[in-house]
Amino acid sequence: MPTYAIVLIVIAVVLIAAIIALYFLGKKAEKKKTEQDAQIAAAAQTITMLIIDKKKMKLTEAGLPAQVVQNTPKMLRRSKVPIVKAKVGPKIMTLICDAAIFDTVPVKKEVKAVVSGLYITGVKGLRGPIEAPVKKKKGFMAKLREKANKK
Repeated sequence: MPTYAIVLIVIAVVLIAAIIALYFLGKKAEKKKTEQDAQIAAAAQTITMLIIDKKKMKLTEAGLPAQVVQNTPKMLRRSKVPIVKAKVGPKIMTLICDAAIFDTVPVKKEVKAVVSGLYITGVKGLRGPIEAPVKKKKGFMAKLREKANKK
């Protein structure tokens, strides 16, 4: 048997093993995520708040309590997360927002937010619906890609 055939067989076996490992790791991560979502939903409460500001910042720069920063993994401390500053009653609080709803959170408006601890999972307008965020103008390259995809 030629050596290139042996090399191809070894590469195929390694790729198949990697795919199988990723499949089982994905199943495990999915199960963990559903458990976390259930815990978040169990502790959720609806709060009226005035959104002051929203940004994507590092956890260490966000002004969150020290215990929150210490309990997060080191890799997550360096990554940027969506942070919302809001006035809840007489207090101004710093909250972490769900990335899926971060764009829909209006600034300088009162909202009813579903909050679980320091984590905002949902937002509804207090007086009527929340306006959709303004879409940014497409750049030249984006327009060219879109035309190429149509053809």
